[in-house]
Amino acid sequence: MTEAAFGGSAEKISPEEVGLRYEVDGEIATITLDRPEKRNAQTFATWAALADIGDHLPQQVRIVVVRGEGPSFSAGIDLRMFTPEGVPGQGSFASSATLDSSTFEQRVAQAQRGFLWLRRPDIVSVAAVQGHAIGAGFQLALACDLRILADDARLCMKEPALGLVPDLTGTKPLVDLVGLSRAVEICLTARTVGAEEAARIGLAELVVTRDELDGAVRDLTAALLATDRDAATATKRLLQGASGRSLEEQCAAEAREQAARVKARFS
Repeated sequence: MTEAAFGGSAEKISPEEVGLRYEVDGEIATITLDRPEKRNAQTFATWAALADIGDHLPQQVRIVVVRGEGPSFSAGIDLRMFTPEGVPGQGSFASSATLDSSTFEQRVAQAQRGFLWLRRPDIVSVAAVQGHAIGAGFQLALACDLRILADDARLCMKEPALGLVPDLTGTKPLVDLVGLSRAVEICLTARTVGAEEAARIGLAELVVTRDELDGAVRDLTAALLATDRDAATATKRLLQGASGRSLEEQCAAEAREQAARVKARFS
């Protein structure tokens, strides 16, 4: 991404502004937010890089781990976006305000692409969250299928307190996980949700000590990889579609998926 996503100048963006490391080891891909000196604050270049990873993910990858370097998972959007100068090569909220509605919505959709692919049925995405996961950081964790939290994790949907709305795909999974009333309360108070509460209300599958976080992620990925890939993909596809189907429709979808699995295994 060499041009501003939200109205900036066509200026070369440095790897430091992107702030990501990306590694593939067999069936596991690891994405590390890597601006620890900025608490892994995200920029439009970060989201473009995430989308590019999704576009070019090697076919053998089954598990994608998203983690943050240093004491925080991600403190959210880079606060320079709120200044007139913005982020070099990427513009600012002030410059984005000059765009017409259609162009602005297209730019948001481009940013959202960096999050949407993490829900693909052929992979399982795991967020390993320590410290702060604020705003865009919270939404990135919500974009993943599963979340393991260190006991010092602090989640916060900060955007409404800044006069904005969460627009990086986080509102639907938040409502799906905790229900409408709790989602409204969390967002409109912009309060912090600690790790213990996150587990209690469905925002985390597991809470461990900070020292245990990497080991817990390894254990989970090993368990996930032990399941047949095609069966895992079909099952995730079924589960993802369940909320939008009636019981009868879900039963029919189960039958279609099972027919394909039986033919593949026993023909």
